[in-house]
Amino acid sequence: MDAIKNRYEFVVFFDVENGNPNGDPDAGNMPRIDPESGYGLVTDVCLKRKIRNYVETVKENEAGYKIYIREDVPLNRSDKEACESVGIKEKEDKKVTEALKALKKTDADVDIKLRDYMCENFYDIRTFGAVMTTFVKASLNCGQVRGPVQIGFARSIDPIISQEVTITRVAITTEEDAQNKQTEMGRKNIVPYALYRAEGYISANLARKVTGFSEEDLELLWKAIINMFENDHSAARGKMAVRRLIVFKHSKELGDCPAYKLFDAVDVTKKEEVEYPRRYQDYVIKVYEDKIPSTVEVMEKI
Repeated sequence: MDAIKNRYEFVVFFDVENGNPNGDPDAGNMPRIDPESGYGLVTDVCLKRKIRNYVETVKENEAGYKIYIREDVPLNRSDKEACESVGIKEKEDKKVTEALKALKKTDADVDIKLRDYMCENFYDIRTFGAVMTTFVKASLNCGQVRGPVQIGFARSIDPIISQEVTITRVAITTEEDAQNKQTEMGRKNIVPYALYRAEGYISANLARKVTGFSEEDLELLWKAIINMFENDHSAARGKMAVRRLIVFKHSKELGDCPAYKLFDAVDVTKKEEVEYPRRYQDYVIKVYEDKIPSTVEVMEKI
């Protein structure tokens, strides 16, 4: 499959209702928040995890669409698979050197073959890149790949208020506790409602030179972004949904204009009669196409 030939930027809007979109472990798992402004945050790592989970669900280890960074799966397992693909079954320094001599290849040759193997077989490496230097003592590793797709932190349109809700449960933990009480108390943190905005970049140059990120991969990425919350519902996260995905397609590999000009053309305002937004319809999202160069195509994916 040929790599993509056009640069892209995109803006995605998603919302949460009575849930915690991304808990902060350093703050008692409260929703992440900018302490100076009060705006809510969702990390890029969180969003990429949702995309990975969607691809893993729909592809189920189909050839070329494996996921490298998975829950409860050691990275070394995939690295060893790549090493074996080029004829190296051990990662000890001496044995690697001997294996390289036997193969009559340089370190650089093998590193490139390992990198190419990982890009061809793992969708998330082909998309986001990865640092695959998991063998600290080894003289050979799968290298570092800079992915063509990059996503920034999502930020809420308005400041959020995190509510701590007290809950009770009838499930008692120990026999000793059962003799002294019938219920236990607990707490959960929720955001009543918030609309978040995240921005992303797709480099055709990196796709061509490094990972081979293709048009088929791109279409799968759009589907994954649109559906990234659909198979991830839980009581803790409340009601979450992607509401809008606006894509900017440049006419050439290196782009037609700076990304910020395209992002500035997407404006979000709260309706005048609304004081406390509690639904998506309380906002108006506009794309000012007169601010966008004619060579850039605007696509609404949802």
